[in-house]
This record gives sequence, C-alpha cells and structure tokens, in this order.
Amino acid sequence: MPIRVANAVPRKWIRKYLPTQEWIRRQNSLGPVRHRLLEPELWHLHRRSVGGAFFIGLFCAFVPVPTQMLLAALLAVLARCNLPISVSLVWITNPLTFAPMFFFAYKLGAWLLGVETQDVEWVLSWSWVGETLVAIWWPLIVGCLVCGWVAGLTGAVVSRTLWRLHVVRRWQQRRARRKAAASARARANGTRT
Repeated sequence: MPIRVANAVPRKWIRKYLPTQEWIRRQNSLGPVRHRLLEPELWHLHRRSVGGAFFIGLFCAFVPVPTQMLLAALLAVLARCNLPISVSLVWITNPLTFAPMFFFAYKLGAWLLGVETQDVEWVLSWSWVGETLVAIWWPLIVGCLVCGWVAGLTGAVVSRTLWRLHVVRRWQQRRARRKAAASARARANGTRT
C-alpha cells in the first residue's frame, strides 16, 4: 500500500491562519484577476508549493517598494506557489522592522560594493526620499537583493526540511502503530489456540 506524502502534512494548523478561497471569492475589489487567484494550485499545501512560497514571501519582504504584497502575489501566481503564504510572509517588513532591515541591507550593500557609507538619518517623508535615496539607492538595492535572496533561500530550505521531518515522523508513527496492532493480533491469536 503506497503512503501518500501529501496527506502527512499539518494542513489543519496551517489553514487556520490563512485566508480561504471563499474569502477571495467575496472580494469584489479584485475584479478581473479574481478568477486567477482562485486557481486550486495556488492554494495547495505541499512541500514544493510551501517551499516556493517561503522563498517568494521572504525575498519580497526585502524589496524596498511599497507594493511588496502585490509583487509577492504576482510571483506566487507565476511560480504556482501557495499564494496566502507568499503574501503573508511579506509582513515581516512592517512599521517596526522596516528601518532596521533596510538599514542593514544598505550597510551590507555598501560593504559589498566597497563604497563609503553615509550617515543617513532615516525619516519617513517624501522629501527625505527625494534627497537621500538618490545618494544611497545603489548600495540599498544591492543589499536588499542579497538579503532577500539569502532570506528566501533559507526560508525555502528550512520549510522543506521541516516538512520532510514531519513526514518522516508521521511514517515512523504509522509504522509503530501497525507493528503494535500486528503484535496485539498475534498475541490475541496465540491465546485463542
């Protein structure tokens, strides 16, 4: 009897934290792209889909644009990865974390490019973006791409490894239950004779 790996997943635990297809179906604001977002393969939970979603979501979290969620959704649709996981992982970049993340990315990019870092006071305003970002954009982009790639690759490898460990543990538990049931049947048959 073949063992199906896809059934040995903590689906109930994952699904309780993700939006449902029904929720997407009710969103009138999605209009013409709603049918694309309802494709079943974007909602499947299997090792390849979840690993790809971790890569996309964590990579897009380091993209320094305000449309990170839209970018993650587009990449998930193109790569046929789990859409809700891809989009939700982008929220690693939030109002509390974006400044340290992008400051680290800027420092890393400047170090990789061998340029002198500028003392930049991070202020969230359009005038700051116009004045300061022009001077630091190249190290920032390089640092963000490297950080995104490393974070995405790490997330994909860790998620696929944990998934595999979970499947192996479920196989071992199933094997132990079968062995215990077989020995119980053997004992029961032995006492009858």
